[in-house]
Amino acid sequence: MNKLVKSFAYLSVSLFLISCTDNFSDINTNTLKLDTKKIESNEKLLGMVFSQAQYSSVYSVSGNAWRFQIAQNLFSDIWCQYFATTAKNFDSDRYVQVGRWANLGWLSFYEESAPQIKFVEDATKKSKNNLGNAMAKIWKVYSYHRVTDHWGPIPYSEFGNKKNKVKYDTQEDIYNDFFKQLDTATDVLKANLAKKAFSSGDKIYAGDASKWLKFANSLRLRLAMRIRFADAAKAKTQAEKAFTDGVIIDNSDNAAVATDVDNRNPLAVITDWKEFRMSAAMESILKGYNDPRVSFFFNPAVKGDSDGDGNKYEGLLNGQKKSDLAKGLNDDYSDVATRFLNLSKGGTNPHVVVIRASEVFFLRAEAALLGWSMGGTPKELYEQGIKASMKEITKVTDSEIDNYIKSTAKPVAYESGKAPLTDIPIAFEDAGTTERKLEQIITQKWIAIYPDGWEAWAELRRTGYPKQYARVSSENPDVPADKIVRRMVYVSGEFNNNKEAVDEAITKLNGGDKNNTKLWWDKKN
Repeated sequence: MNKLVKSFAYLSVSLFLISCTDNFSDINTNTLKLDTKKIESNEKLLGMVFSQAQYSSVYSVSGNAWRFQIAQNLFSDIWCQYFATTAKNFDSDRYVQVGRWANLGWLSFYEESAPQIKFVEDATKKSKNNLGNAMAKIWKVYSYHRVTDHWGPIPYSEFGNKKNKVKYDTQEDIYNDFFKQLDTATDVLKANLAKKAFSSGDKIYAGDASKWLKFANSLRLRLAMRIRFADAAKAKTQAEKAFTDGVIIDNSDNAAVATDVDNRNPLAVITDWKEFRMSAAMESILKGYNDPRVSFFFNPAVKGDSDGDGNKYEGLLNGQKKSDLAKGLNDDYSDVATRFLNLSKGGTNPHVVVIRASEVFFLRAEAALLGWSMGGTPKELYEQGIKASMKEITKVTDSEIDNYIKSTAKPVAYESGKAPLTDIPIAFEDAGTTERKLEQIITQKWIAIYPDGWEAWAELRRTGYPKQYARVSSENPDVPADKIVRRMVYVSGEFNNNKEAVDEAITKLNGGDKNNTKLWWDKKN
């Protein structure tokens, strides 16, 4: 990023902040801010704002990997059991929602990402840049869906109203609007498939409308399956619409925010802090399946084969007590793979994937289980999902992939005397129950979308899969060690600055503002 773009990035909050309260008037009147009218009429400058919205929404803003850590790694990454923490004072692995982390995660979105998205959407509407406006709408849906899937009701339709109170929309209303936003956006994209917008600013597809259409349809499919247990009829309609309009089927069309020397993959930054390692759940599944992706996900433990099973990949059971973590456990368990490490340690600074072909195949496989029109059988789509995942990150041959898909291997115990995580094999159980097949699909999806903890935690709550190991301990009275966190509780900043609205939102939650209260779409378990 050149000096101009860097300066633009650093000014982005003061430039585009449209506050949920009036607390930021001093920033809004910053005399150093750029002329927004010039930005609105200049697609190149507006494209820079759009790129910042993309970066900030995936928490890979230059120099701000800590935002990614407090928004994702210390919550959803841990709660979906991709990782376990090794830092003794990181209480989130014992189911404590640490208030200051959650508050900063909330503010990272509402003080950076949301204002940038709104600015681009409003500016493109004003300038009649229909294609750019469609892209902004799609990115808004992507960004907001992650936030509502953490908290439930959130400020959405009235964000940026410049009033002291910004109401919270119900999650059902938000999802209904998501589909409307995607309808509007995809209509524009289909009419402009050969055109581009923000070609230099768009860090996903360089403004390619045809690829944005596949992304939008794939996102629609994700959201449709998310509400499957809450509104089956709408889920079916939206899922089949997504497939008919054309979804991602090849890794070359995967949606991923590009990284560079200034905007690094945040995982590659926080690994240097040595605060988390592979989970026991990961060890059980990847070892049991003899999964060739393990070396692309994790490195062998520094101390090697500590449990004597002949394998140097070691996972830590979640929820360790502070007294045990004080001993220092990093060398006993597997860190992330070299490709995720810092560049100085051989890392590759991989792009931040937003949605990939393998996930789309697994979404289609689940929909096909229900008899919905998805262009294949559950087994065919399940196997295509595995193939797409293998092809995306590994160098294994087609025959090796086929052997994996046909394997009857099952997860194993993560250490002697413990039970395997589950007993499902890799090979699709055509004669199995629908529930067994669902577990197979979601477990393989959990592997394929690593390290996207946002999605993995949402899918865990929605489906109950993959099965989890009970934590060693929980310090949350609402969530025992053998249960899962269902949502984030609201943050202190909202009670201080938007109290009337957040109090109203709590009345819409069936169970109150607690970590064990289920979201609107969380109806299965």
